Amino acid sequence: MPARISRELEIEVRRLAAEGRGVREIGRLVRCSKHAVSNALLRAQVRQRKLTLAWRPSPARLSLVEREEIRVGLEANQTFSAIAGKLGRAVSTVSREVAANGGRDQYRGWQAHRQAERRARRPKVAKLSHRPLADHVTTWLEDLWSPEEISLRLRQDFPDDPMMWVSHETIYQSLFVQGRGELRRELHRCLRTGRAKRRAHNRLDNVGRIPAMVNISERPAEADDRAVPGHWEGDLILGSNARSAVGTLVERTTRYVVLLHLPHRHTAEEVVAAMKKAVAELPRELFRSLTWDQGTEMAAHEKFTVDTGIQVYFCDPHSPWQRGSNENTNGLLRQYMPKGTDLSVYSAEDLARFARSLNNRPRKTLGFMKPSEKLAELLALTD
Repeated sequence: MPARISRELEIEVRRLAAEGRGVREIGRLVRCSKHAVSNALLRAQVRQRKLTLAWRPSPARLSLVEREEIRVGLEANQTFSAIAGKLGRAVSTVSREVAANGGRDQYRGWQAHRQAERRARRPKVAKLSHRPLADHVTTWLEDLWSPEEISLRLRQDFPDDPMMWVSHETIYQSLFVQGRGELRRELHRCLRTGRAKRRAHNRLDNVGRIPAMVNISERPAEADDRAVPGHWEGDLILGSNARSAVGTLVERTTRYVVLLHLPHRHTAEEVVAAMKKAVAELPRELFRSLTWDQGTEMAAHEKFTVDTGIQVYFCDPHSPWQRGSNENTNGLLRQYMPKGTDLSVYSAEDLARFARSLNNRPRKTLGFMKPSEKLAELLALTD
């Protein structure tokens, strides 16, 4: 038997090792000596160790371990959604990573990591180091133009000169990131907000305001695989200026929709009251758990659990895919209640009509059954 195995066999060896198989068992499966298997695994470990020591990306970037998890998932023919779920990343993050590094058949974790390091560390000349561009941006900031207005106007005034183009994000970074130095720091006072520090777009205003949250990681396994009905996802869709709202509940197995009428406000007390009313109208076996994001409208979740016996689980921050059925349904509901409209104009009867329409709409994920038909089927099995 050869002491060194081919590249294809080495990939298979790593895949089997990731499944927890021993060296002898792997050797039997790939028909190689245990020494060849050990050498292949050692070479992979050395490569990973070198890369890990050489570059430690920020949590916002994929790590080498995550890239290797992607490789293992691809070799096991898993979907991007399944791989992303294991990593706690967005599906788009995984799909873009794979597409940028050879696709499903050619993806190699350590090679992708090395490429990412090269891209991250390549030298870049700051756009605003170009003096004529910096002078224009400075002048227009002093005239109280916004970075976005400046960016768009530069494209119009200099359509054939890319050196005079700059994105509004680059202008913001030059103003807010210490050490950039292309623009005077005091120019931040010319911005509409007047802030010297930028507020993150993805920050959570409600961090720490919801007591005793139970994380989605503690949700029963039966809810994850959708085998057992009764596990729901919930959210609010908001009207213009967030002054009105409609609550949405979606059952994970059947995609059955229930809409919560919130005619006045959408405080925690009113949301809980509307949910308790909805729960009372359904068979008890069809409501086992509820998964919500970390919005303050669920601050009274403990009272809801005490009154109904239904446990509420909270998604991780910035993880809408953990309520995928609900997110998809909210998109469909915008056909009935468009964005930017006042949702308080819809009566309880209107919402019931919208829900009936959705529940009688064939769904591809249900094999083109209707949610109402799927629910009826499950209820018949419980009789």
